[in-house]
Amino acid sequence: MSVDVVTFGCRLNAAESEVIRREAERAGWRDTVVVNTCAVTAEAVRQARQAIRALRRARPQAKIVVTGCAAQTEPQAFVAMAEADQVLGNAEKLSAAAWARAQLADAPKAIVNDIMAVTETAAHLVDAFTGRTRAFVQVQNGCDHRCTFCIIPFGRGNSRSVPMGAVVDDIRALVANGYREVVLTGVDITSYGADLPGAPKLGTLVKQILKHVPQLPRLRVSSIDSVEADAELLDVLARDARLMPHLHLSLQAGDDLILKRMKRRHSRVDAVAFCNTVRRLRPDVVFGADLIAGFPTETDAMFQRSLDLVEECGLTHLHVFPFSPRPGTPAARMPQHSREVVKERAQRLRQRGVLALRRHLDAEVGATRRVLTESPETGRTEQFTPVRLAAPVEPGKILDLTMAGHDGRQLLAA
Repeated sequence: MSVDVVTFGCRLNAAESEVIRREAERAGWRDTVVVNTCAVTAEAVRQARQAIRALRRARPQAKIVVTGCAAQTEPQAFVAMAEADQVLGNAEKLSAAAWARAQLADAPKAIVNDIMAVTETAAHLVDAFTGRTRAFVQVQNGCDHRCTFCIIPFGRGNSRSVPMGAVVDDIRALVANGYREVVLTGVDITSYGADLPGAPKLGTLVKQILKHVPQLPRLRVSSIDSVEADAELLDVLARDARLMPHLHLSLQAGDDLILKRMKRRHSRVDAVAFCNTVRRLRPDVVFGADLIAGFPTETDAMFQRSLDLVEECGLTHLHVFPFSPRPGTPAARMPQHSREVVKERAQRLRQRGVLALRRHLDAEVGATRRVLTESPETGRTEQFTPVRLAAPVEPGKILDLTMAGHDGRQLLAA
């Protein structure tokens, strides 16, 4: 057997997993499972550890390599696991030299270096994604901001961008291999370009992709920080239908004092104004958002403002995170809520998200949408809404389908 990769967390991890598989196989790894971890919450780390133990029981002879953000931020915790054979840092997991070194008899169990010392993000050309019809292209890595709840900069390092030409080349190769949709990924993609000559913005990159890869039917951007969205990005969203009408926003909270304590750079008014502006430019746009429930010092009234933000911004797809104190972050030292309060607020926020999604699904019934088929039975609209197909269809097709109904979670095509 060759190399299998188990991926946790974000779309950037999904993109990097393809590079991991390729580099490990090139270095001669066989009968190996790589666990590409996430560190965004304590629960994500717990799930990774649980998966490692389960993999060891299921494949006692395989080598198990642990990498990703949790391996970068907590390497010794994974070194201490008897089930893990090797631990690689976030930079090392993409390095052919690191995979070769880890094969040596005298290699240490952990090869994890200072992520803050990494100053460039090289292009890793990936022309195929196992089991996927949507391709992910890394355009940026790391983050220069220091939100008080977030451990990710310590797992990913400082912000660094992939040059535009390399991104265009990667996407051109993916389209030549039959991919109909590409998703631009990174840790903080709206900070794209600050470290490149001329400091191009994300909007410039998007325009260059659409100009130089005219055969690409659908381009999508992953999570963005609305306060950093540049004028060119809004311009191309308004003018080019190939840029998908779906934006996932890093909002986190709806109360200004909590946003300040989070060290976010936008206010509630900024968030609402951004959504109104984009909706005016692109009326068919749908918004998703990350929201944290139970942040330290959050009162009932403050939490209510996060609940109300769902309607005020017109959010549809919610990613709700119960606040999880991450050791080493300022928020972990703030006065904490009980886990019961955090879980209860997260549940209420998720319920608000269920209602918001249902309203969106209700409005879609009877509409004709262009759907990218992801499996023989499922697909997604341009607004990223999941669709159950009426009959099996080959994955990777774009079809005009009328929505006959929904089941509360997904649309049902006629």
